[in-house]
Amino acid sequence: MNFQSQVPSFEIDDAGWLRHARRCTSPNFGPRPEGAEISLVVVHNISLPPGQFGGDAIERFFCNTLDPDDHPYFQEIRDLKVSAHVLVRRDGRCVQFVSFLDRAWHAGRSSFRGEDECNDFGIGIELEGTDDQPYETAQYRSLAQLTQSIMQRWPAITTDRLTGHCDIAPGRKTDPGPAFDWAYFLSLVANIRNRGEN
Repeated sequence: MNFQSQVPSFEIDDAGWLRHARRCTSPNFGPRPEGAEISLVVVHNISLPPGQFGGDAIERFFCNTLDPDDHPYFQEIRDLKVSAHVLVRRDGRCVQFVSFLDRAWHAGRSSFRGEDECNDFGIGIELEGTDDQPYETAQYRSLAQLTQSIMQRWPAITTDRLTGHCDIAPGRKTDPGPAFDWAYFLSLVANIRNRGEN
């Protein structure tokens, strides 16, 4: 099967939105600081309730419409106001919550190579998953294609500026966890780039 036929197109429009992803606009965002250059991709994971996949709880959480009475864990996160730019579902489909041009609230207190506040210059991508359960091949493929499109749009993002939440907030965050295969992901990104250069 042709690799290209297995993943959607990830064109980014002038307003910073994916043309072919479902949009679920979050109110949890703000402007990037003046002069901030988009130069980092941060990979996260999320599942709501923890360890359960499917449903719309993640979308409701990022849009501040999660009913805290639906699950005991939702009581614990009821006052959080967070978002990511994109969620990659288990089947590889993407939902976008915040324009890439804006500052999503995904990283929290964070630092990358001495640069603090990664939300200011980073793009946050959530994988539907957990630290210790294998991610789906469809997720890796979509993530790689999405990442390559982002890198083409913002050339300051190089492969050494693709990082995990655990790396920018060590001791506080653990995602995307040991189940995430960085070597496989980076090989897919490289393969996509090489095809584009041929």
